Amino acid sequence: MSKPAKPFRLYNTLLRSTEPLVTQEPNHLTLYSCGPTVYSYAHIGNFRSFLTSDLIVRTAQAIGWKTTYVSNVTDVGHLTEDDVADSSGEDKMARALHSKGGQQFANVWDLARHYTEVLINDWNQLNLLAPQVRPRATQHMREQIQAIEQLVESGHAYEAPNAVYFSVDSFPNYGKLSGNTSGDELETAVRNVVVDDGKRDPRDFALWKKDEKHLMQWHSPWGWGFPGWHLECSVMAQQYLGDTLDLHAGGEDLIFPHHECEIAQAESLTGKPFARHWVHTRFLQVEGEKMAKSAGNFFTVRDLVAPEDEGGRGVPPMALRYALISGHYRKPYNFTFQTLRACAGHVNRYTEAEARVNKALTAASEAGDDHLGPVLEPIYERVLDAMLEDLNTPSALAAALEGVKAIQAADDLNVASARSARMWLDRIEKLLGIKGNEPTRTETAEPDAFAQRVEAMIRSRNEARAAKDWTFADAVRDELTALGVELKDGADGTMWRRTDDLAGTWR
Repeated sequence: MSKPAKPFRLYNTLLRSTEPLVTQEPNHLTLYSCGPTVYSYAHIGNFRSFLTSDLIVRTAQAIGWKTTYVSNVTDVGHLTEDDVADSSGEDKMARALHSKGGQQFANVWDLARHYTEVLINDWNQLNLLAPQVRPRATQHMREQIQAIEQLVESGHAYEAPNAVYFSVDSFPNYGKLSGNTSGDELETAVRNVVVDDGKRDPRDFALWKKDEKHLMQWHSPWGWGFPGWHLECSVMAQQYLGDTLDLHAGGEDLIFPHHECEIAQAESLTGKPFARHWVHTRFLQVEGEKMAKSAGNFFTVRDLVAPEDEGGRGVPPMALRYALISGHYRKPYNFTFQTLRACAGHVNRYTEAEARVNKALTAASEAGDDHLGPVLEPIYERVLDAMLEDLNTPSALAAALEGVKAIQAADDLNVASARSARMWLDRIEKLLGIKGNEPTRTETAEPDAFAQRVEAMIRSRNEARAAKDWTFADAVRDELTALGVELKDGADGTMWRRTDDLAGTWR
C-alpha cells in the first residue's frame, strides 16, 4: 500500500483554514454526512455534496485508514422555509404527498419509502460507496424524545404552548460555525421565523412541534407531534459515531441554520465538541445560472442517466460522476453539457485502456519486461497527493488521465506491463470511483439496421484502402461523416461511433 507523502488536509469551516485531518482514534475516521429529505428525487447539486463525502472516505481508505461512515435520510420534520433556524411552512413530506406527483402514493410512509429507494438507486448508479449506516429520522424517535428531555432538564430547552424550544441564550457559542455570533446578526437571520408568543427569544428554535393534525406524529411527554429537523441529525450522528465526530460534512446551505443548531443541541447534551472538522461543498449552477425548475435547468440524476425512451438523456452515469467531481468542492461549480461531453470522452478513455489491458492479459505470450509500472507508479502518487491536499480533484483527474494515455500509447503492452496497468487502474478506481462497473457496449447478436449499414460501408472502405483506391475510400468516409459516424483507424482495425452518442463508445 502506498504511504502518503503528506497528511490528509481539508478545509475546516469551523476554523476557517485548511488543516490536517486528525482522527481521535489513530487511522480511524468517523464521518457523518447530511443526506437528503426524501420527498422527491435528489438533484445533481445534492449529489455533488454527497460525492465530496464519498471522496473523503475513498481518500482515507487509500492511505490505509478505517472509516465509519454514516449518512442519514430525513423522512419527517423538514419544513419548507428552512433558511432560518426555526423554520415555518409545511413539512416537506406532507406537501409532497399533496402534490400532483404524490397522488400515486397511498400515504406519506409509502412516499418516503419510494424516494428512499430511488435515492439508493441513484447513489449506486453514480458509484458512491454505501455508508455503513443510513439511519432514518422516523426510526429514531425514542432517542430524539430522550434528547429533548435531557435538554429541558438541563435548562437548555423549555416547553411552550405550541412547541418545545431550544434556548439559544443558554449556549454562548451559538454562531461559531457560521460566524453569526452577534445578537443583531442573529436577529436579522431569524426575522421571518414563526411568531410564537411562547418563545423566550425570537432566535430559539423548535426541538418538538406540537401538532395533532400532522400526517406523521408521535406521542411524547409534550403531546402528539413531530421532531425538529435540526435535532434529528445530531441525535443520529451521536448514536452511531459517539459524542464527538471526527468530521461532519454537507452542503454550504446547511452551515446556517442546520449545522449551527446541531452543534448547539449536541454540545449542550454532552459538554463535548460535536465535530472536530467541518467540510462544506459549494453550490452548483447549470450553464451559468442557478438551478431552478422555473428556469428549466433543474436536473435529477435520473433526468440525465435514464435512457431516452424512459424520458432521460442517456448520459452514462460515470460521465456524470466525472463531471460532478471535476470542479473543486470548495468553489462554485458551473455544470454544462459541454463539460459533460468532455467527461464522457475521458471516461471512454478508461474503458478503452481497460479493454486493451484485458486483451493483453489474456494473450498467450511471455510476461516480458514491465515498462509501464515505473511510469504509472509516480502518476498514482501524484493523484493521491492531490486528493490529500483538500481533495484537489481537478489536479487528481488530470494526473490520472496521463496514466490512462500512457496505457493507450504503450507500443508493446506485454503481460508484465498489462499487470501493472491492471493494478494501477484498480487503485485509481478505488480512489476516484470514475470507472464503476459499466460494461463496454458491444454489438448484440442482432445489430440494428443502422449498425449493419455502417459496418457494411466500413468493409467497403477497408477493401478500397487495401486496393489503394483512396478516392473511393475517402468518399465512403465522407458519407459516413454525413450520417453522423466518426471513424478511428488503428492496428486492430477500424472502429466507429455515433457523434451524437454522449458516451462516445467505440464499436
